[in-house]
Amino acid sequence: MYPAAVTPFTESGEIDYVSLLKLLSWFKANECSGVVLAGTNGEGPSLSAVEKRDLVREAVRLTDLPIILGIATPSLEEAAWLSEQARKAGAAGVLVMPPAYFREVPEANIQLWFEALAKRTSSPILLYNFPKRTGITLSAGLVAELAKVDNIVGLKDSSGERGNIESYRQAFPSGSLFVGDERLIPESLAQGWSGSISGAANVLPLWLSRATQPGGSAASALIADILDHVRASGQPMAHKAILKSLGVIGSDAVRLPLTQSAFPAELALAISKLQA
Repeated sequence: MYPAAVTPFTESGEIDYVSLLKLLSWFKANECSGVVLAGTNGEGPSLSAVEKRDLVREAVRLTDLPIILGIATPSLEEAAWLSEQARKAGAAGVLVMPPAYFREVPEANIQLWFEALAKRTSSPILLYNFPKRTGITLSAGLVAELAKVDNIVGLKDSSGERGNIESYRQAFPSGSLFVGDERLIPESLAQGWSGSISGAANVLPLWLSRATQPGGSAASALIADILDHVRASGQPMAHKAILKSLGVIGSDAVRLPLTQSAFPAELALAISKLQA
């Protein structure tokens, strides 16, 4: 279980590194295997490249959990620079979305972009399939081609498509595959997937960690209802509100264009009882 970590901000909008330390400690105490920074749930597109560099540097310094840096940019130059900054900082790898702005290009061009990135960095690369955000679907055929690249080591699939569980495993038989939709954890593990990179693991880290361990179907069943409520709430806004109520981070501030909204306190209470 790798939480797709929120990025804590101060009320004035700067990255809150004190809260980041508490957040990383929260994940470790709740049996998580590593952490992904600056992904969708971490408001990565709202962070500058320099902020991402500084974030990964500090996270590696603050925890011994493996750190993966999320990268979402159509700029090959920026993606290569960030990948190398992550490597130099000691990160375990990078999680990279396809170059979404140019979504009309043929699939072969997406392949060329990832291959060019892999040549520009020695960081291990996880592909990130999230067509709801990018407008680009990484087909099983494309995944099979990219699986031949030495430092492309796996992928995260946040499409929610059950059919990808089998087709991606066939396309990338030796890869580290992570499901983004926590409701598909039992099915993906049964097909030999590695685990989950999960937004909901910000607030349900212990139970979702246990869901990815042997015999974890019982843990998945136990939290199914509350997980549905968490997933239906605005993300990362709900995650930050809950984490603030639990005392893990100091503020639930988000960056524009996101804004914080009223949040059902009973959900935070239910999660608090689960964690206890």
